[in-house]
Amino acid sequence: MHRTFLLIAVVASAVPLPAEDWPQFRGPNCAGISESSGHLPVTFSETEGVAWSAELGDGIGSPVVADGRVFTSAMVGEDDIGLYAFDAVTGEQLWMRQWPIGDRDEIHLTNSHASTTPCADDERAYFYFSTLGMVAVDAKTGEDVWHQKLPVPFFVFKWGAGMSPVLYKDLLLFCQDDDLNPAFYAFDKRTGELRWKDDRGDMAVNYSHPVICETDEGDEIVVGGTGILVGYDPEAGERLWHARTLLRNIKTTPVSRNGIVYISLQSGGIANQWLASVDQAETGNSDGRLTRDEVQAFVGERPVPAAFFRKTFDRGDQNGDGALEGEELDLAFLSPENFAGASFDATDPADEFIVAVRGGGRGDVTDTHVLWKHETKYTDHIVSPLVVDDRMLLIKEGGIATCFETDEGEPLFGPKRIKNAGSYFASPVSGDGKIYICGENGKVVVLRSAPELDVLAVNDLGDPILGSPAIADNALFIRTRTSLKCIR
Repeated sequence: MHRTFLLIAVVASAVPLPAEDWPQFRGPNCAGISESSGHLPVTFSETEGVAWSAELGDGIGSPVVADGRVFTSAMVGEDDIGLYAFDAVTGEQLWMRQWPIGDRDEIHLTNSHASTTPCADDERAYFYFSTLGMVAVDAKTGEDVWHQKLPVPFFVFKWGAGMSPVLYKDLLLFCQDDDLNPAFYAFDKRTGELRWKDDRGDMAVNYSHPVICETDEGDEIVVGGTGILVGYDPEAGERLWHARTLLRNIKTTPVSRNGIVYISLQSGGIANQWLASVDQAETGNSDGRLTRDEVQAFVGERPVPAAFFRKTFDRGDQNGDGALEGEELDLAFLSPENFAGASFDATDPADEFIVAVRGGGRGDVTDTHVLWKHETKYTDHIVSPLVVDDRMLLIKEGGIATCFETDEGEPLFGPKRIKNAGSYFASPVSGDGKIYICGENGKVVVLRSAPELDVLAVNDLGDPILGSPAIADNALFIRTRTSLKCIR
C-alpha cells in the first residue's frame, strides 16, 4: 500500500502528543466535538499539511481513533470488506482484517458497501457488516476476540445498511431499524454476550445512532426512531420514556448536552416515499398504487422475504385487492401503535424541524419534556446537527448554513452559503474553536465557531468525502473515498 510521508510526520513523531480518543462515529457521545486545547489546521490541501496518507479501497465510513491507533473500513476488491488499523502519528499500517461479504443487496451509487464506522477502545476494535454481523478484534493485533451473528437486514430502498456500533461503559450498543427485523442490541463489549435487546417492530427504517443523556435520575440511552424519541434504561434496556415529536423516519443522529437532546430532521410521508421510490421507478407503473410485484421488481433478483409482505401488505391491504393505495400505504408501513402523525397526501412536501427534549422523564413526555420545537426549511435529511458553544449549527444540501441558540431555538444567522455548493453527507465536527464541514466534492470548509458565519478557508482534498472526520492528538483524520489522510 502506497503512503506519502511529509516532513511534518517526522517532526510529529519526535514530539509526544497528548492522548485523545475519537472512539466512534462523530467521536465522544457522537457529538462531533473535540474538547482538546491543541491547535488544529485552517488551510491545507491534497498535499499541504498532510502528515501521512494511506491509499484504500472504496469506503464512506468515518475513521475513529483510540489509544494512538486509527481504524477505518474499506472494500478489498469487489467481494471482501476490510478493517484497517494505522499508527496515528506515523501512518504505519499496523494490521488489516479481511472478510468475504457474500451475497449483498444492490446499493445506490453514492453509497458504498464499506459504509459503516467501527468503534474502538484501547483493547478492542468493533466492526459491523450486514452479512458478517458484529465482530470484536484485538486493537493491537487484529486477532479475533468475539463474533456475534445478527439477522441480515433487509432494505427495499437502495441505501442499505449504514448503522455503526457505539460504546457506552462496558456496553457495545447497536441499533438497526431495517424493513424486516428492527431491533436495538446491547452487548458486553468484552465477551460479546447479549445483555439486552429491544424489538423495535414499531419502527420504519431509520439511520440514527444512540447517544447518552446524563440526567439527575442517571444516564439514559436515547435513540431516535419513527415518530418518537426513546429514552432507554442502560441496565435493562427498558423504554423509560418517549416523546412523540419526530417525523416518519430519521437519518440524523441527535446531540445530547447537559441533559438535553437536540435533534434536526427532515422526512416526507411514508406513503409518498414508497410511491416515489418504487411505484414511480423504472420498474414500477406509476399508477399511484403499490403491488408485491412492483416491490420485487424494484429490489431485483434477490427474493423479497415473505415475512416482509406479511408485515406490510397484509396489514395495509384493507380491501383485499392485492395492492396498496391511498391511506393503505400508511397503514402498511407504519405501526398502528406508532402512526407518527402521518397521513397520505401525494402533494405533501417533506417536513423539517429542530427540536429540544429534556431527558429524565417517564412514560409519554411529549407534553412535559419537549422544551421547544420549530419548523424550518433548512435542515438536511442526512447531515446531523452540531451543538457547540450554546449554538446549534445545521448544514443543508447545497452548502447552506443556519444557526440557532440552544436556549429557545431562536435563529442566530442564516440561511447563508458556506462558499462550497454541492452535496453533503458528512456531519460537521468541531475543535480548537473551528468547525470542519466536508463536502462530497472533496472540499473541506473551515468556519470559526461564532454566532455569525465566518468562513476561514475552503480546502480541496481532491477526492469525494462522505464520512465525518475524526479529531484526535492535534490532527484531523479524514476518510475520502480512496484514502485516509492525517492533517496537522
